[in-house]
Amino acid sequence: MDFKSSDTITGPRSEDALPDTATAAVKVVIVGGFGVGKTTMVGSVSEIRPLTTEETMTQAGVGVDDNRGVESKTATTVAMDFGRISITDQLVLYLFGTPGQERFWFLWNGLFEGALGAVVLVDTRRLEVSFDVIGRLEERGVPFVVAINSFPEAPRHNLDDLRRALDLPDHVPIFDCDARYRESSRDALMTLMRYLHEMTPATA
Repeated sequence: MDFKSSDTITGPRSEDALPDTATAAVKVVIVGGFGVGKTTMVGSVSEIRPLTTEETMTQAGVGVDDNRGVESKTATTVAMDFGRISITDQLVLYLFGTPGQERFWFLWNGLFEGALGAVVLVDTRRLEVSFDVIGRLEERGVPFVVAINSFPEAPRHNLDDLRRALDLPDHVPIFDCDARYRESSRDALMTLMRYLHEMTPATA
């Protein structure tokens, strides 16, 4: 298509522009099994309009995708979710939500590249889907924290019991979270940042 001289090409929306005060940017991934709330978390906490790649679920996934416990879910992330949040005037986090269905996990390798750390979202109704997720992070050496996402119908468990069930080392933070709410999602990211800071060797 040919553009006329009168055509206007616009850039990012003004509210999406990176703050002038930002001096450091960090990549963080939001990971978890299918339907645990990754897209919800990115959307609730992002200060810019989030990028999502959700597509309607079709018959093609029948017998392939494990949707036990989330049978009412009608859409799924097929590539990634993307958002951004300013933690301070200087520090900005770029958020990448991974696809949860196992057939899309080959995309994780690219999403993990350059990531400083990860938030693992867990649904206690389907705890078993978290095992492989945590295993992949451990294999790649990506530091992570575990957020137990609150679903109204999900069973409640003591966090120490969940730590044992997930076979988490004592130093890995595990906490309750509600991905629907900005404050709770921001607290999860702050927990990750504090954990990463604690892991950084002190310099003389």
